[in-house]
Amino acid sequence: MDPMRIRDDKYTPLFQAAAYLFITAAALACLFPFLLILSASFTQNESIIRSGYHLLPLDFSLEGYKTVFRFPEQVLKAYGVTIFTTVTGTALGLFLMTMAGYVLQRKDFKYRNVFSFYIYFTTLFGGGLVPWYIMMTKYLQLTDTYTALIFPGLMTPFLIILMKTFIRSAVPEELFESAKIDGAGDFTIYSRIVLQLSMPGIATVGLFLALHYWNDWFGSSLFINDQSKYQLQFYLYNIVNAMQFIAQMGAGTGVSLGQDMPTESTKMAMAIIVTGPILFLYPFVQRYFVKGLTVGAVKG
Repeated sequence: MDPMRIRDDKYTPLFQAAAYLFITAAALACLFPFLLILSASFTQNESIIRSGYHLLPLDFSLEGYKTVFRFPEQVLKAYGVTIFTTVTGTALGLFLMTMAGYVLQRKDFKYRNVFSFYIYFTTLFGGGLVPWYIMMTKYLQLTDTYTALIFPGLMTPFLIILMKTFIRSAVPEELFESAKIDGAGDFTIYSRIVLQLSMPGIATVGLFLALHYWNDWFGSSLFINDQSKYQLQFYLYNIVNAMQFIAQMGAGTGVSLGQDMPTESTKMAMAIIVTGPILFLYPFVQRYFVKGLTVGAVKG
């Protein structure tokens, strides 16, 4: 029997144990900040200011959540707007970007390099905020519309390049040629072959896109004046600003206007309210997400 193989078999359990310990420690390190935020959201504001953050609440309180949900219909409305923009924007964005990635990786598309350059160029240079704002408000007339929240993220250059690269590595060119010989058209190839074989890449791009729409507040701050159309992030951002403004006014006048406001616990409660739904989404796409990031990196 090979002595080197005996030695490898001897050290394999030790290596696996060390690897599991390292992964567990890394997972706990990533989980630690979230546990601090969760604990602080259930802690009295005075206790946070006095003693700082702890893994377990020193003085349990729901005042942060009560402050956020003081007007529950507005919070639910903001949730609805965010869910609508996230679902609609992600679905439309995936449809457009998968089609763009499919077309740009086709070798029989004459101008694929030209269009790829134009898309890549926008990642390096942009027109700036002012021209973009003027185009959206004056020429496209998208002020106070949900389209203003969805439209800017539909064709993200980085995600188009990522989708193009994934389709090129996941779908062989010979498969396109054989499908065309069998009489399949471009849209048939796209819908029945490309989409079926590109699910890991679609899940990866979809997660990036969903995170973008879910965490977006800048679009509401620029284009939305109607409070009923505020996204959740921007609605909660306004609550924090209002609380800080009242506290500063009280400090400037010598009147205790904002001393009883649970500013710190409210911020932590907002973080939990915002991140909660997206955390439940991730386990459903995790296996596709990991495969989408690693496919094409190593080929055996």
